[in-house]
Amino acid sequence: MFFVKKSNIIIITVLLLTAITFIVCFSSLSKNPIGSVEAKKTKIVLDAGHGGVDPGVVGKNSGVKESQINLDIVLRAEKLFISAGFDVVLTRKTDVGLYGVATKNLKKKDMAKRKEIISSENPDLVISVHANEYSLASRRGGQVFFLKGSEQGEKLAKSIQSEINALYEGVKDYNAITGDLFMLKCVSAPSVIVECGFLSNREDEELLLKEDFREKIAYSIFKGAISYLA
Repeated sequence: MFFVKKSNIIIITVLLLTAITFIVCFSSLSKNPIGSVEAKKTKIVLDAGHGGVDPGVVGKNSGVKESQINLDIVLRAEKLFISAGFDVVLTRKTDVGLYGVATKNLKKKDMAKRKEIISSENPDLVISVHANEYSLASRRGGQVFFLKGSEQGEKLAKSIQSEINALYEGVKDYNAITGDLFMLKCVSAPSVIVECGFLSNREDEELLLKEDFREKIAYSIFKGAISYLA
């Protein structure tokens, strides 16, 4: 059932983007000579949080690194967005940190490099993927953050949050909330941070260790973004 829905959404997305591209091209052709028009694809930056010497949260039972979970989900989401015709940029493609050969202030240099990549790409959307941790081991589920005052960021966050909530059966639904976080301030484009589950919770950790669940997380992010754009 999941893969049937996934296939249908991708087909609908391709048709939607084709229609948008046609409208953009037709509008531009009415103002510019033939041959001078290049349709602009919707560009999305996918950011896999942490990496390198910074593992992020570590699973309480398995010892899995958040950085590895984040990257796997981002790579899966990248395939979905590309298959639907989007222009996709990743801030990192491996588990290597973005601080170069630096020996000090690695975290600061890593974050600065992420901002540099995002700013230079001038994206339409920014989605940063993470896993969560909390002092109470019973806390479960996914949480999406957006920058306070960003109307479009809030809409994107709510759309993705709705899809993430649907994955966690029996868990109280979360609302998308504001966060004064660095990754939300890199560009003026709608930006969100998706915390995909709690590695401090045994059940969430077990789910995030499964490939099929990480695929579902990636699809939920993709579907939420599509719903926002539509």
